[in-house]
Parts: sequence; structure tokens; C-alpha cells
Amino acid sequence: MAFSDEKKNKRSWPKLVVRKWLNIKSDPKEFFADETSNDNLLTKPTYEKLARQEPYMSQHTNVQDLRVFVGTWNVGGESPHTHSGLNLDEWVQPASAPADIYVFGFQEIVPLNAANIFGVEDNGPAAKWLALIRQTLNKNTNERSRNGPTASEDQLYSFDSDFEDSRAPFGSMNYNFNSSGPNYCLAASKQMVGIFLCVWVKSDLRQHVRDLKVSCVGCGLMGYLGNKGSVSISMLFNQTSFCFVCTHLTSGEKEGDEIRRNSDVREIIKKTHFPQTDNIFSENRVIWLGDLNYRLALHYAASKELMIKNSWETLLEKDQLQNQKKAGHIFEGWNEGKICFPPTYKYCRNSEQYAGQNLKYSKAKRRTPAWCDRILWYGKGLKQPFYVRGESKFSDHRPVYSIFIADVNSRKGRALAQN
Repeated sequence: MAFSDEKKNKRSWPKLVVRKWLNIKSDPKEFFADETSNDNLLTKPTYEKLARQEPYMSQHTNVQDLRVFVGTWNVGGESPHTHSGLNLDEWVQPASAPADIYVFGFQEIVPLNAANIFGVEDNGPAAKWLALIRQTLNKNTNERSRNGPTASEDQLYSFDSDFEDSRAPFGSMNYNFNSSGPNYCLAASKQMVGIFLCVWVKSDLRQHVRDLKVSCVGCGLMGYLGNKGSVSISMLFNQTSFCFVCTHLTSGEKEGDEIRRNSDVREIIKKTHFPQTDNIFSENRVIWLGDLNYRLALHYAASKELMIKNSWETLLEKDQLQNQKKAGHIFEGWNEGKICFPPTYKYCRNSEQYAGQNLKYSKAKRRTPAWCDRILWYGKGLKQPFYVRGESKFSDHRPVYSIFIADVNSRKGRALAQN
């Protein structure tokens, strides 16, 4: 007797699950990157397994500063080409001194439906985001090469009064602006369902980046599918290692949901591995970004009153992430900058209003505003003078970004390339 279509679909699901699981467990050298020639100029994007390069060893080193931009954004399943007017300039901060490395982490670049969770990876939206980022970075640097540096560069360094360092970062005050400006190439990018992480490097610094590796951890449906979890990229810049961990943790604002998020964090730390390393703590500099989904332990009515008064410090006393961290349940030894911006979630799309502020939203769609989107770091040699949010109305989340000044070891007597 023939099976019904429903029974056939049920029997085919295990195969889809296995196929998706195998994709999560992909080779650590399989990622999307710009192909580079011997002179390190950009040629064309290609999927490739990069060969391991020999370690760059020297007993004589200098410590210099690397300027790293890190941004995270849950885009709610929206593709950038569905909104032709989408502009990343405000997020990337072209008026500030350009960074040496740009790290972009996205969540929900595809809708989290059954087809995307269980089916073949849809790389179309990722390609569109890469194209938009490439255009934005290179357009902004070319504009700066014509106009020169702006006064806001000094403002960036005075944003955090506790940050003082006499050394000049690679990409800040020592730029020699020329006719072409600094160009950026894609060092690596990796997607797992809706989580997408990409790392861009100034082309003339690309020669110092090596040993790129990726690791994916699924924490979603059935405990291991990729609708929730992490995508991590590890790399060496000269003799200093970096690891960027882009995450999307369990959602929900019911009491006890924070315990599931804590479990996600522990699973990601436990299961993120790269060849020849034990875990992410084997890296010198680790930056964790994403939609961590931690909420406020506060009812909507109470939070609304504080929101009207812009009482961010009072609201942050109820922040689950900070309280779970203080209690020693997660992120022991990790750092996060001071939050001086409004909650990043949940907004009405194309609006400055939080969901529930107007009569269009029922209680079922109402969410207590929360700082879901965060950036933390672990390890010595990282300073964070800048931690803010963007104001794009593209999604129901606001983007968040940070500037890090990272100490890196370089070979004594051999200056790193600068523009």
C-alpha cells in the first residue's frame, strides 16, 4: 500500500536533519573568501579550502595597535535588496577613522522557517549582504581619501574617558590618504541557517592574516540544529590570535528562558573547536557578538514607565545577562562595555516605536524592550573606546557596533603595511 504524502514527508525528515547536521559539522577550512594573488590584490570571490601556512615565528617582536570594528544585527529575515534604500553608512561610521578589520555578525539573514532550518542552505541573502558591505567599505574609504580625515576621529578616542593609550593604532592617525584610498577584501565568511559572520581586512594588511578557520555549533531544534547557535572565525594576525563568535541564542521572555540561554552559552564554549586548539580560550583575543536574547526581568507596564523617563541604568538592574554574569552562571571573566543606549528590541518595523506602544499591537505581540544585541570580549590586549547602537529601522532590532583597539605582536624591525 502506498504511503500518503504526509507519511512520505515524515519519513524524509530524518534525512534532511542528517544533511543539515553534516553541514554544521563542515570542514574548518571551508568558508567563503576573496581570492588573493601574490601581490595581495583582490581578484574574485571563491569557495576554497585554504592551505595551512607555516607559523610566523620570531623572538624579537613589537607590540602595535590594530583597530577592529565589530557589529551585530538581527535583520529579521529581511534581504537588503528588498529595501533598495538601505544604507550601511551610519552603522559603519564613515566619519570616524577607518578600521583595519571589520567584523559583521548577522542573525536571521533568512526567515527561520522549516525550509531554511532543515533544507539546503540559502546563500542568496548572504551574497547580497556581502555585496552591500563591499560597496559600503570601499565607497567610504574612497570618499575619505578625497576629503581627508575629519575632526570626529579625535571625538572617537575621547568617547571613553578611561581609555588612554599613547600608541597610534594602525588605522587611525597615521593614514596617508592617496587617490585610491584603503580597499578592503573579504578574509572569510560563514553561514549557518540565519547566522552569518564575515571578516574584512584592509587589502594591504591581508598579508599579515593567516590560519583562518571556522567552527559552527547548533543549539536549536533537537538540540543541535542551526536555527540557534554560533558561527566562529579564528585567525592569526601576525603572531596574535583572534576569535570572533557570532551567536543567536534561545528566544523568549518567560521566566526560566534565561536558563536555556545560559545552556546555549555553555554549549557554544564547550563545542567550538579549531584544529590544533582546545577551545575558544586558546585564542588570545576573543570577541562574542550577536542576538543573545537576554531580556529584562520586569513586566511590560513597569518597564514602559522607566522607558518614558529614559532610565537606562534602572532598567539595566533588571538585565538578565548582567545579572546571570554577576551570579557566576555564565561569561565568567568576560568584559562588556558600559551600555549608554536604549534597548535594541523589539521595535515596530520602519518605526521608532517599540512593539506594544500603539494600539495596533495586541498583548500577544507585545514585548518588554530589552538589550538583546550585545558585544562582549575575553582576554588581555583589548580596549573598547566605543560601544553604541545604530538607528536603522530596517529590522525590529537596532544594530549594535563597537570599536576595539587590539594589541598585536609584530616582527621587530619590519613595519606593517599602512596606507
